[in-house]
Amino acid sequence: MARFSQAQIDFLREREVCRLATASKDATPQVTPVIYALDVDAFVIAVDYGTKKLANLRENPRASLVVDEYVGDGNQAIMIQGACAVIERGPEYLRLLHILFERFEYYREHPWSEGEAPILRIVPEKIVAWGVA
Repeated sequence: MARFSQAQIDFLREREVCRLATASKDATPQVTPVIYALDVDAFVIAVDYGTKKLANLRENPRASLVVDEYVGDGNQAIMIQGACAVIERGPEYLRLLHILFERFEYYREHPWSEGEAPILRIVPEKIVAWGVA
């Protein structure tokens, strides 16, 4: 597992949206903007049943994502590649659900429970950052 620097963690915690890239078993790519929370060095993302990204991850559990921002004369970004677990029930699901509810007011106002929406946990194996120490 790759680890983030403190500056990278700060950058990630100051933002909410990333672009999540998945690919089907035949390598057809798809990129979708999603909101995320951090669980130490892992990304936590809620998804809906019936989405292409979920279908892709069931076929191919590898994912990549980018968190970026254009500032002044350059771009700041962090890209990760890693393994994705799809979690649908159990103690780990409830723990990650709590992380999402803490991070997003919208989720607190529109809560759900086990079995209603899968949660992705993506652990970085490779981290590439530019403009962020």
